[in-house]
Amino acid sequence: MYEDLQKKFEEIGIIPVVVLEDAKDAHALGQALMDGGLPAAEVTFRTDAAEEVIRILSHDFPEMLVGAGTVLTCEQADRAVAAGAKFIVAPGFNPTVVKHCLEKGYPVTPGVQTPGEMEQAMELGLDFVKFFPAEPAGGLPMIKAVAAPYTKLKFMPTGGINRDNVKDYLAYNKIVACGGTWMVKGDLIASGDFSTVEKLTEEAAAIVKQIRG
Repeated sequence: MYEDLQKKFEEIGIIPVVVLEDAKDAHALGQALMDGGLPAAEVTFRTDAAEEVIRILSHDFPEMLVGAGTVLTCEQADRAVAAGAKFIVAPGFNPTVVKHCLEKGYPVTPGVQTPGEMEQAMELGLDFVKFFPAEPAGGLPMIKAVAAPYTKLKFMPTGGINRDNVKDYLAYNKIVACGGTWMVKGDLIASGDFSTVEKLTEEAAAIVKQIRG
């Protein structure tokens, strides 16, 4: 299951990181992402609407890879999966949450930044982690540096990734996918400008195709 999920991440390449304040926008956003060519969404648990957004996206777009981000507690992980989330992403490495997800069979990608955190993740059997916040934490040079000793570890950098630097990340073979927000900015969603969301998503999908074929 975990390997299949990684393959889907690699195929999609850029995972839109979604923050929705109102679940009424979920369907339109999902349609824009699907039509734009990135059939995925990491719905962050930063808002009260997150659970319902996951439920709507999972129901309305069964072919979409829908997951939950900014998961900080075991209870949030349970709620997310019950709503239809196919994967769990956390901003940091919380052993309690990671162990809970693994015991429950939830695919989980915790956030790491230091070699110590990476080793803790590997100790629990993980070989795929989120690198967050990517750019402030040293970006691609940092990932390449830590990838040298941790040869089996792969990464999903998130934080500061944009259409200008994402190409370099995607070209590195230790990057499974990148998390990005530039195609799903809050002001576009708030104004209902889903045509621009779709256009930016198309541009992002084209970058993935250009780099990875």
